[in-house]
Amino acid sequence: MTTVTRLAALALGAALVAAPLTATAQSFDNHLAARKGEMQIMSFNLGILGGMARGNMPYDAEAAQAAADNLVAISQLTQTVQWAEGSDNMELSNTRALPAIWDDFADFQAKWASFGERAVALQAVAGQGAEGLGAAIGGVGGTCQACHEAYRQPN
Repeated sequence: MTTVTRLAALALGAALVAAPLTATAQSFDNHLAARKGEMQIMSFNLGILGGMARGNMPYDAEAAQAAADNLVAISQLTQTVQWAEGSDNMELSNTRALPAIWDDFADFQAKWASFGERAVALQAVAGQGAEGLGAAIGGVGGTCQACHEAYRQPN
């Protein structure tokens, strides 16, 4: 496990441990922080891989593999705790999560599982050269887009 992966797991773990404590008081600050942290880690690592795939930065097999490994690590987190019902944009002003998440939480979880499957496929090619990154990143990006279209308020 890389240092970044360990730090990400520790930070998210701490947020997830604290989240149930705030749920009883109907404060979703920790839930939102955990969700946003996940998305920031995903975006950061996809940015590294995308930069390499587009040729905007030199390909580095070790860095590419670490970024893909981080995406897989994030995908393994169970989403039920930080996506507490009532922590949507109709109830809170600081989130774009739509209430539709809880109308069909099984679909939301299926989309998260699809992200994990695509992240594993990306992980399998990340360290083998820049040429394999584009299609694999596209698969991951497609899962992100599908979830955002269904469950996130547009800008």
